[in-house]
Amino acid sequence: MTDAIKTELVLQKNYLTPAPLQTIYFGGGTPSLLSETQLNDILHTIYTHYQVAENVEITLEGNPDDLTDHYISMLKNSGINRLSIGIQTFDPEMLTYLNRAHNAQQAERCVKFSQDSGITDISVDLIYALPADDHHRLVNDLTKLTDLQTPHLSAYCLTIEPKTVFGKWLKQKKMNPIEDSFAAQQYELTVETLELNGFEQYEISNFARDSRYSRHNTAYWQQKSYLGIGPGAHSFQTHTRQSNVSNNAIYIKELKNQRLPATIEHLSPTDHYNEYILTGLRTKWGCQLDKLQEYTNQRFHEIQSTNLALFTENNWIVLNNNTLQLTNKGKLFADYISSELFIIE
Repeated sequence: MTDAIKTELVLQKNYLTPAPLQTIYFGGGTPSLLSETQLNDILHTIYTHYQVAENVEITLEGNPDDLTDHYISMLKNSGINRLSIGIQTFDPEMLTYLNRAHNAQQAERCVKFSQDSGITDISVDLIYALPADDHHRLVNDLTKLTDLQTPHLSAYCLTIEPKTVFGKWLKQKKMNPIEDSFAAQQYELTVETLELNGFEQYEISNFARDSRYSRHNTAYWQQKSYLGIGPGAHSFQTHTRQSNVSNNAIYIKELKNQRLPATIEHLSPTDHYNEYILTGLRTKWGCQLDKLQEYTNQRFHEIQSTNLALFTENNWIVLNNNTLQLTNKGKLFADYISSELFIIE
């Protein structure tokens, strides 16, 4: 797999417009399985075939059980300067319930050791709306996370998919469904607590201190070009996007034969519009009206007049400095608002 990734990196070296890479992100699977040699080989391939900015942000996703002291030290030596750590919760009972391999002590230790080793640009993941009778566990989790003094936090609502363990439990009535009102209360508590502790909500699920946003994810939301490498990876340019085959064996076979295992899709103005609504509206920067007008042939207000009137009346959206933005109330309905503003060809 590592050899295939290196081959794809070489074959794709002209995909992006010539310019220094601003971010490199190891994620979308379990990159912490990479050995020191494998990680260094991939990074060496990138530095050999691409221009890389001096202040490049290099992130690796990992779970506390993988991020041992030794592994963190190796990451630091390899050039990783940002970690995204999947803590989810510090509650022992809930960690077992979620089938997580780590415990609360491991979670706290890997953050502190990373900071001590010099990797201070750390993001932690939190899941809220976990099954509970009150908000006590969430308050404890937020207190612990803010005490760790990490500059970034991602908070996600528990989503139960039909074919997962939780989905089966729900069907078998081994667990109760999460009420929307409870999830909303937990979201509002999360936002309020983090803001009181110096975090800015710059995207619905993402919070940062001192403007230390995820530069990589922000590039997605601002529709900048990016190159995805590996099985199932997606890439985006101004007028096209492409997706790699997600089957590992086929991916490796194609690259052994020097063939890119990718499907290319050409984007219409409507595709651009829908993607811009989906990504831009979730952020503090919102959507620029001139772009919305451009993508809709100057017909945005005409097409969306009913929705705009309703969402404004409900205090879900505001028009500020020629920018369409969600209000705090509107953030609770972000997915619904976006879907209603989509244009179906």
